[in-house]
Amino acid sequence: MSPPPSRDPAPAPPQAPAPAETIEPLAAALGRIPSGLFVIAWRDGCGDRAMLASWVMQAAFTPPMISVAIASSRDLLAAVSSGTDFVLNIVGEAHKPLAGRFSRPAAAGEEPFAGLAVERVAGIAALVDAVGWLHCRGVARAESGDHAVVIARILAGASAGTGQPLVHLRRHGLRY
Repeated sequence: MSPPPSRDPAPAPPQAPAPAETIEPLAAALGRIPSGLFVIAWRDGCGDRAMLASWVMQAAFTPPMISVAIASSRDLLAAVSSGTDFVLNIVGEAHKPLAGRFSRPAAAGEEPFAGLAVERVAGIAALVDAVGWLHCRGVARAESGDHAVVIARILAGASAGTGQPLVHLRRHGLRY
């Protein structure tokens, strides 16, 4: 006897927002998930661009790939969706001050890497003092709430071989 044909489950009905007494414990628990800090660099018609990212994960061995969650409002999402390459700079513990510098977009005309030592990888800024860098190209995108998850193929990379990557915990898992 053959098994019955499989069916996609019915979509779940919309749920009411969780009561406040359950949100804070949930947010506290989500904030305890450790993540790295990364400076993602790309270029557009205005020059160098950069943003801080923390939701990055290796996604495949062969070919080597990563996934990056990018807020729907960020310029990087439009850039990688249109085929723009980017460099994922792996920030080390010694670079904690960079988190504040790259947590917000640079002002118009401001050079995001001013005063920092960079090398160019396919024309894109790679921080010389980073723990490592990966040159990537987005190959797929999936919507995920207020973010999109981009799967990117790694085209090249290098490790400084020294220092430990910066890992952080958020106080609240439902906001930056």
